[in-house]
Amino acid sequence: MATRSKLDLGKQGEQVAATYLESRGMTVLERNWRCRHGEIDIIAEDGSHLVVVEVKTRSGRSHGTALESVRPAKVARLRMLANRWLTTQPRTFEAVRVDVVALERFAGDFALRHVRGVM
Repeated sequence: MATRSKLDLGKQGEQVAATYLESRGMTVLERNWRCRHGEIDIIAEDGSHLVVVEVKTRSGRSHGTALESVRPAKVARLRMLANRWLTTQPRTFEAVRVDVVALERFAGDFALRHVRGVM
């Protein structure tokens, strides 16, 4: 089980990511959407595209970078979850994209990397 400080770091990272995405013109539709198959950190709209965003936050690199932790199996799971979410929605989107926002905190500040359309 995650420690309280790790959970707090993750929540801080998700807030930083949501603020960043909105500053780039995206609309955050939902945060921490869950179903019995898993969770999507952020569901956003970017023009006519639905964007499923995985947020990874790290306080160091002892376990690799935040971006390295998102493997192909995770991306496939996010695509499946996006399809589940879409079945609950009355509207459609032109395309679905999976993005990763990787955050690393050093000396209290976050370094952010946004990768659009991960495979």
